[in-house]
Amino acid sequence: MKPPYQTNQKILVLVSSISEKIGEFNATHITRPSPELRKRNRIKTIAASLSIEGNSFGEEEITAILANKKVLGPPKDIKEVQNAIAAYDQILEFKPGNLKSFLNAHKILMQSLIDKPGKLRTKQVGILKGDVVKHVAPPAKNLNQLMNNLFKYINSHDEIALIKSCVAHYEIEFIHPFMDGNGRMGRLWQTVILSNRYTIFEYLPFETIIKNQQATYYKVLEECDKAGDSTVFIEFILTAIDKALDQLLAIQVKPLTTKDRFEHFLSTTKDKQFTRKDYLRVFKDISTATASRDLKYATEKNLVTKTGDRRNTSYQIKKSF
Repeated sequence: MKPPYQTNQKILVLVSSISEKIGEFNATHITRPSPELRKRNRIKTIAASLSIEGNSFGEEEITAILANKKVLGPPKDIKEVQNAIAAYDQILEFKPGNLKSFLNAHKILMQSLIDKPGKLRTKQVGILKGDVVKHVAPPAKNLNQLMNNLFKYINSHDEIALIKSCVAHYEIEFIHPFMDGNGRMGRLWQTVILSNRYTIFEYLPFETIIKNQQATYYKVLEECDKAGDSTVFIEFILTAIDKALDQLLAIQVKPLTTKDRFEHFLSTTKDKQFTRKDYLRVFKDISTATASRDLKYATEKNLVTKTGDRRNTSYQIKKSF
């Protein structure tokens, strides 16, 4: 069964806005930002997602842990960060529509934090706010069917990936398949789905927007639970993604240098040997003279080895930046 939600005008407008911004990234060849920005944004993502769950560490401590430096703090918080780093490092290895891969991601994310990480819960659970029960998860006996249905939906081709990722995020929160770690898994798996479709989402810290509106995030989840429909949640998350893209575009859109272009080329090719024609296939809007200057730069910097002459010239990649 398709999860319950409506594709309304607001959602379509947001999808259109996000798609245009993704197109802007693609047109300017910045789908893979600089290594420094990618690292910084990954740290922001981990800090925001764990902060929502009560982790005490901020970006400074997470940066230190990433650099294998000693950090003082609760062992549990340190382990949560280490696990999140390991999980987000494997974003592109997880298979969005594969339940086994989903369970493996939870095992990595929650290793040494709970009993039997990567296993569906076998007990009834609920979410308390103070003394009030805010959400009663479906019975454990229904989990296999619910999760199989969800992954059939994720694998379907009848919905836009942006919307599908939001629905999957909400359904993971609603179904609550694990004893703990459901919130961070919902956010992680949305990133997995989107990264599989759009490279930029591997590094887009939209979780920061969610963290800054954490009260609204929980309120929207409650509203959707009561309505039995995830439409409002889809609107909320797409708005967060749209804002995160605005922020990234504001700092990232600038003329590309020779170094920028060649670094991007290296990130898009799997072949060790290439020609100027191959280079121009990636950068359709530059002249052959500019391409030649870029490749001369790469040769002089000992990044490639040039062989042949004129039309028979080819380049062998020696190392990346």
